[in-house]
Amino acid sequence: MGKKLLAAGQLAEALQHYHSAVDGDPNNYLTYFRRATVFLAMGKSKSALPDLTKVIELKPDFTAARIQRANVLLKQGKLDDAEKDFKSVIERGPNDEALSQLNAIAELRRDISEAYMYFEHGQLPTAVDILGRVIEKCPWDPSLHETRAECYIQMGEYYKAISDIRPTTSLRSDNRPAFYKMSDLYYKLGEAEESLIQIRECLKLDPDDKQCQPHYKKVKKLVKQINAAQEAKVNGQYDECLNKAKQFMKTEPNEEFYQLKGQGYLCHCNAKGGHIQEALRICNRLLNKNPENVEALMDRAEAYLASEKWEEAINDFQKALNMEEGNRRAQEGLNKAQKLLKQSQKKDYYKILGVKRTARKKEILKAYRKLAAIWHPDKYDGDDKAKAEKMFIDIAAAKEVLTDPEKRQKFDNGEDPLDPEQQQHGGGGPFWHEGFNPFGGGGFKFKFNFN
Repeated sequence: MGKKLLAAGQLAEALQHYHSAVDGDPNNYLTYFRRATVFLAMGKSKSALPDLTKVIELKPDFTAARIQRANVLLKQGKLDDAEKDFKSVIERGPNDEALSQLNAIAELRRDISEAYMYFEHGQLPTAVDILGRVIEKCPWDPSLHETRAECYIQMGEYYKAISDIRPTTSLRSDNRPAFYKMSDLYYKLGEAEESLIQIRECLKLDPDDKQCQPHYKKVKKLVKQINAAQEAKVNGQYDECLNKAKQFMKTEPNEEFYQLKGQGYLCHCNAKGGHIQEALRICNRLLNKNPENVEALMDRAEAYLASEKWEEAINDFQKALNMEEGNRRAQEGLNKAQKLLKQSQKKDYYKILGVKRTARKKEILKAYRKLAAIWHPDKYDGDDKAKAEKMFIDIAAAKEVLTDPEKRQKFDNGEDPLDPEQQQHGGGGPFWHEGFNPFGGGGFKFKFNFN
């Protein structure tokens, strides 16, 4: 029954069967051997070893069990114990596998000795190469993984170090230092969320661990602040985004990654929040450190748009597109900047009213009333009535566009909503086709209102 379950890959069921079989007949060496086989198939070499030892106690001449135990010991890096078993097999008669493994053990000893020598002398790449060969033969030896991980750490290859540390959490019992080390490395890599996951694994083993507990508190606080900054950014709460970014930069002032990440938020949220000069200052700092920071390029481009530096914006959006072909934000930004550049060479409703692009409706109406009082043809005191009429038409058009959210949005995107060619309505002047008449349809003889 157990053989069928094992052959079918039903390992848990097979194991349960052999547990019962061992309980029913504790002196049957084959039952122990088969249970050991199941343990090994499940990757539980530590559990298999006692069963193999029991088999050898019950039947010392059972060569298959001794070779199996020797191979497990070899994979665990216990070369002396493995060597004894292989020699014991050969003493009972010729055995090619045992002889081959004895030769392998001799070679492994030389490699291990050399690897540690190179490690101690700082010749880390060579040590890593040799340890790689050894680990292929002894994958369950935690000390080998730990040594190679230390090499990688000193070489600055943290992800490779983590890959070596991870298996040691199961190869050593209660391996809290390994979870701490992985958490620390992820933290240095800027992966605070993953760092938090690993440090929690440490605290599952001991909630009061003196090394893991303070690290957990620090990482948890940082993750909370970063998430708050991200949430504020996504929701368009740019002042809140700035506050939270400054908070987590203060929480972790020493790790450059988090300082750069914080500056990324400051660059973006200042640009979006209308703090243009501050945005340009921080975005420039980021790009000086990394000219290929696509997000910073696009954020700086938007700051340039807000300060009406169309050509600089075009340049940054184009650079971003060159680095990330198909980047939607960069493409849309480039299109917008090109339209605004073209628009700037024509009529600019903001300049007509003398207001900034960030002006609110109240400011726009105030500017309109002030200028209308000067240039309305019925109120104009000068001699050039034609000039007054033209000026008032422009002022009224500017008010029409900038106080209508939909039209203003079109204009901000580089499209003149009062230009019949752009609107594809065709014919007529820029206002009459929409029924807009700044003079109210009765020449200049109408009651003048400052609405």
